[in-house]
Amino acid sequence: MPTLEQAAASHADLRPPLLTFEEVGKTFGRGVEALRGMNLEIRQGDFLSLLGPSGCGKSTALRLVAGLIHPTVGRLNWAQPIELGVVFQEPTLMPWATVEDNVWLPLRLKGLPKVKARDSIVEALRLVGLDGFESAYPRELSGGMKMRVSIARALVTRPTLILMDEPFAALDEITRFKLNNDLLEMKATLGCTVIFVTHSVFESVFLSDRVVIMAARPGRVIEELEVPETYPRREVFRTSNDYVRYCRAASEGLQRAMEDAV
Repeated sequence: MPTLEQAAASHADLRPPLLTFEEVGKTFGRGVEALRGMNLEIRQGDFLSLLGPSGCGKSTALRLVAGLIHPTVGRLNWAQPIELGVVFQEPTLMPWATVEDNVWLPLRLKGLPKVKARDSIVEALRLVGLDGFESAYPRELSGGMKMRVSIARALVTRPTLILMDEPFAALDEITRFKLNNDLLEMKATLGCTVIFVTHSVFESVFLSDRVVIMAARPGRVIEELEVPETYPRREVFRTSNDYVRYCRAASEGLQRAMEDAV
């Protein structure tokens, strides 16, 4: 049985870079330093999880990628123009609009009439398992179904890169496991890149081919763990010895991150 280090070495990935953080720092008002000297390469096709203690800048890094804020120092280098989809921790659906209209929103903002967007809307809802719910309203849906609508809205533009900020944190464990499985199937279908923020060691290892561990504030990358398990990943992986080893390695890295606060 190879060691984790040997497995990671054998998994050397030659996919080209999509985005690179170069010595990125972000300071907010009153001198709150959220990120300092963050270096990170995101490769095309990655499923990359950002894992770290609360307040370590994971969500700040995601907002920088989304263009919602800008670095105080350093830069983000894009290898190519991209289509971006974003899924927040809360579904943030329009309560007065149907599922169909909520999913249509990104295309509507691009000026695409609903009649021309309908095929894309139907396909996005099919990908998240909500066929037939086009006319439902958010108040009629469970928490897990609302999150599926939010994911469908992010998928409807067929994005190059999807950003997900703890999307399953508020869900029960059974729903969370099911959405983890479904998310991997969606990624395989789209062939996109995913950056996923989570506090869960177990979720990060199950989903990711790379787990990036961030130190406590000011946030920065201190370790990366490759998870060279083939996709699709099934429940048998969750109960395997390899899964336990990777989770232990991620947990130990997280502990070091918590001890590495400046």
